[in-house]
Amino acid sequence: MDDATPAAVTLRSLLAFEDGHALRLLCAPAAPDAVVRRIAVGLDDLSPGQEGVLLLAVGAPPDAGTVREAARRGACAVVPAEADEDLVPVAREAGIALLVRAGGTDWAEAAALLRSALSYVGAGRADDTEPLRGPEAAPSLAVLAARVAAYVKGSITIEDTRLRVLAHSATGPGADALRRTVILGGRVPDWRVAELRRSGLLRALWTSPDVIHRAADGDSPERLVVAVRSGREVLGSIWAAADGAALAPDAARHLRTAAALAAPLLVRERLRESGTAHRREAALRGLLHGLGDRRTHAWALGLSPDAPCAVVVAERRPTGRADNRSLDVLALEISALRPGTGVLRDGDRLALLLTGEGAAADHEHAVRAVVRDLDAAVSSLPDAGAVWLGVGPVGPPERAAWSHERAVLVVRALRQRETRALAAGRPRPARFSDAAGVAAALEVLRMLDAAGPVWESGAGPVHDLVRADLAAGGELVRTLAVWFEAGNDVPEAARRLRVHPNTLRYRLGRVGQRYGVDLDDPDTRLLLALAVRLAAPPAS
Repeated sequence: MDDATPAAVTLRSLLAFEDGHALRLLCAPAAPDAVVRRIAVGLDDLSPGQEGVLLLAVGAPPDAGTVREAARRGACAVVPAEADEDLVPVAREAGIALLVRAGGTDWAEAAALLRSALSYVGAGRADDTEPLRGPEAAPSLAVLAARVAAYVKGSITIEDTRLRVLAHSATGPGADALRRTVILGGRVPDWRVAELRRSGLLRALWTSPDVIHRAADGDSPERLVVAVRSGREVLGSIWAAADGAALAPDAARHLRTAAALAAPLLVRERLRESGTAHRREAALRGLLHGLGDRRTHAWALGLSPDAPCAVVVAERRPTGRADNRSLDVLALEISALRPGTGVLRDGDRLALLLTGEGAAADHEHAVRAVVRDLDAAVSSLPDAGAVWLGVGPVGPPERAAWSHERAVLVVRALRQRETRALAAGRPRPARFSDAAGVAAALEVLRMLDAAGPVWESGAGPVHDLVRADLAAGGELVRTLAVWFEAGNDVPEAARRLRVHPNTLRYRLGRVGQRYGVDLDDPDTRLLLALAVRLAAPPAS
């Protein structure tokens, strides 16, 4: 997880830029100007003999052994998992700097800010960025916008991922009406967002590292846009518009430079909002998972008690690819489409709280339209892997946990429906639905979840069969599952299993001969059908 820079940066200059937003210095290193060349995340990322490494000790115990091991491997500074003043003497003895994360800052935020700061401070030594940087150590976004405008010979806006305007250059007499609307409104208007989405430009912006060109069209002048990134994470964008004259021939080069310089500033902008963001995330998590006082959570999110709400759950199939951006793109799409949406990310699952006004039926219609757009967005991504979208019922904020629970069940039902369709040789079904679209499957899943503890505490021939077969690899359980799915049709089940019908009949015979399970008894068949459904692995 290297973050190497071409020029060395001192720990002093790095912390001067960071300015206490994410890290606080507890103990200075022995060297007066220790050089930081890269950020390491975890002790496994730190090899002995390296120099100039700032270690984020993720996953290591916050004790003296971690500090000493970091120093032994050549780190100049370490950030342990937890603050402990007792580690200061240990760090001083080892000659290493000891830092602590600021309250409310997680590892991802600390790493993102340090990487951006390292790139930014190091970039100050590069000739092609010096004109845009100017004399300050860290110019504001407004100053950067003004400087970029001068070099590209046009108007500049710097926006976050919600398409809110964070900074802009002065508006000249030749500025078009759209630019004036964006600046006055503080964000890109909804009709413009819809146009950008339809044209594919917005999706290209979030997924492409290149400067994107949009030719002049009628009253709309020529525009260039580039995403601002910190590693793979998109932080915002910079837009350049011709302001009564053509943009400079090398405008794209200046935009690329500006994007690199804007990254740490946008990270800082995010950190300024991090306290609020953490409180909102905690309130959203509590509301969706039914934790704590739901009225308080709704109040913290600014929701009226009778506002119609629906939860949409997006779940992806892990592809093993480091560049799987499907959920990232969905989060960016929903932020642009509906800026007030609550977004909660948990691994391969994204939960969206969509709120509205007016009647519940109108909100249901709006949510279905949003989900169709999200499905189209993720389906257009190459090699992104499968993503299922489940829509929970509409209700007041206090019922958000119920909507979330149903949305998760809808996703499970969609995944199972696809697995069965493919096994039966049928076309792949839609990967999005509300509860009504999978009603029967939803009720079955609820019953199976309720029956799970009862099954686990039971005993008897069916239990012996399932447990013994699963321990041996589960061939018989899988065979029975397919047989039940095929309506007890031996030829069809054999086709799906890709075995000869006689092979299937032999396996079914073993059920009675080896385990004493009578497949002709209706109660036994029902229990066995439930057992194999409960024992079957989740759809992948």
